[in-house]
Amino acid sequence: MSTMRSLFAALVAVVAATQPAAADVCYKGVNLSGAEYGDRDGVENLNFTYPSEKTVAYFAGKGMNIVRLPFSWERLQPTLNSPLSAVELDRLKAAVLRLRDHGMTVLLDPHSFGYYDKARLGTPEAPAFAFADLWIRLAAEFANEPDVLFGLMNEPYDIPATEWLDMANGAISGIRSVGARNLVLVPGTRWSGAHGWRADDPGGSNADVMRGVKDPIDNYAYEFHQYMDPDSSGTKGGCAAADAATAALIDVTAWLRETGKKGFLGEFGGSQDQACVVGLKAMTAVLDDNADAWLGFSYWAAGEWWPETEINNVQPTGKGDRKQLSGLPLKPGRKPDAAACATIPPA
Repeated sequence: MSTMRSLFAALVAVVAATQPAAADVCYKGVNLSGAEYGDRDGVENLNFTYPSEKTVAYFAGKGMNIVRLPFSWERLQPTLNSPLSAVELDRLKAAVLRLRDHGMTVLLDPHSFGYYDKARLGTPEAPAFAFADLWIRLAAEFANEPDVLFGLMNEPYDIPATEWLDMANGAISGIRSVGARNLVLVPGTRWSGAHGWRADDPGGSNADVMRGVKDPIDNYAYEFHQYMDPDSSGTKGGCAAADAATAALIDVTAWLRETGKKGFLGEFGGSQDQACVVGLKAMTAVLDDNADAWLGFSYWAAGEWWPETEINNVQPTGKGDRKQLSGLPLKPGRKPDAAACATIPPA
């Protein structure tokens, strides 16, 4: 424990000593979960749900300006390499419009963990070109909308980094092929965890391999996830690894400066325990204190169907706000600087 505290203190000192004070990050928001539930034949509001007007208005009123919007790849594209479902696409577009009407930027998130049905990407059942095909079709629908970002995939975890890099580059190439210049967020493999970014597993580390991202217009950033429970899964109670989680963000901040790119913390969270609230403040402070290297964050998670007992839940209840919100540096009424936070580069 003393060794971890010493390492943590040293990392804080290094980053603080090398960086001038910066403005807050551009984007502060939440994952609104629900549309990723159910199978391709699910019934809306029975097997899955998109964010309601009430929920969107609540989080916008708290000062959040971005929503990571998980959805089901299988329901949006029921057959690989085929047209998107018109019905599901209309639902997705309606949700995006609802969010935009409240001043929210939307991060589109195929919440599939690097799988289609039960087939891993890169296998004969789910070939890599099918992933590019999804993004060609999806990008064409949202091309050059400045408040829509493209998150390539939620937490690919069973794919060697070298193989995942090729898939990510293929998807980016497909996005650009239809003229879409939107900002693309690129995760790493192994759940895109900040704590394991430099881990040298078979296929190489994310830190080494993901430097090879290729984008013809160079408009991409890296997406990281990080939790504070002992195994960094976000599924356990308490925040025993809060210091380690903060240290992991400091470490990838240094890596982002090495690469000259920016990062986005797509998932993080904790319970209502005071230790978790303190941990949330520490993690988000790393981002705000190093806004030259970070775009922002989206907390995991909220949504109408999340039970009150769910550990990370910040959906309001009859008792009022969840305690985790007090750990997030939200400023109601704050608008991000349009120039500094631009997501569509000049043509």
